[in-house]
Amino acid sequence: MTRGGSTASGSGVVGKAILDYFHRSELPLASLLFLLPLIVMFEVASRYYTTGDPIAFWMIGRFFNWFGVGGRSLPALVLVAILLGWHMARHDPWKFDIRTLPVMALETMFLSLPLMILWAAIVGRRVSLNVHLPVGKWTALAVSSIGAGIYEEFLFRLVGMTILYLVLVRLFQLPKVWSSLLMVLGTAVLFSAYHYLGTEAFEWRLFTFRTGAGIYFAMLFLTRGFGITAGVHIFYDLVISAAFWLR
Repeated sequence: MTRGGSTASGSGVVGKAILDYFHRSELPLASLLFLLPLIVMFEVASRYYTTGDPIAFWMIGRFFNWFGVGGRSLPALVLVAILLGWHMARHDPWKFDIRTLPVMALETMFLSLPLMILWAAIVGRRVSLNVHLPVGKWTALAVSSIGAGIYEEFLFRLVGMTILYLVLVRLFQLPKVWSSLLMVLGTAVLFSAYHYLGTEAFEWRLFTFRTGAGIYFAMLFLTRGFGITAGVHIFYDLVISAAFWLR
């Protein structure tokens, strides 16, 4: 009986630790601390190594330019301010277990696997990205991947899904199931269409894949928070970009 009780107690401790991690890692403060080194890295490195700022980064900056507010670092400052404001609005405690961060990094790597499987199933080698991949400039490509992962998730999930929530739930008072479905599908289609704002030619396989990826990112955002979602996007972009660069 003692041995069985000890085993049950041990399982309970492990289960509680896992649940505590899932709760801590989806909080705004965890997202901020997890992404802050990457935000700073992009801000510094993009001034020296870049293939061009992500369109989402440019769009965020352009939006604030309309109100007479400018500066290249403005999107980063706005993102940090939103996460801090979100943290304070929730009245979350300021204490944080730093051991959460490496586990979040491992989780993002694991959660990127479904995207790679989806890419292999829908796209694979049948489509070539119509983008400029600089020869011998893997650093520039990595910087662009980090920026795209952060600011595309900022634009489509953090901002886009919040706006749709306010419109669908608060304004039109739609049921939670229908509003969630429209939020997920709406931001996913917009996310896929957004990639054709540049010079890339339309291709159905890529559009389908990106819509599926947008659905996946939206579901991650709803269940695992902003930091994990952006981390998955960044890691996936790094892997796919490296694969194209090495071909």
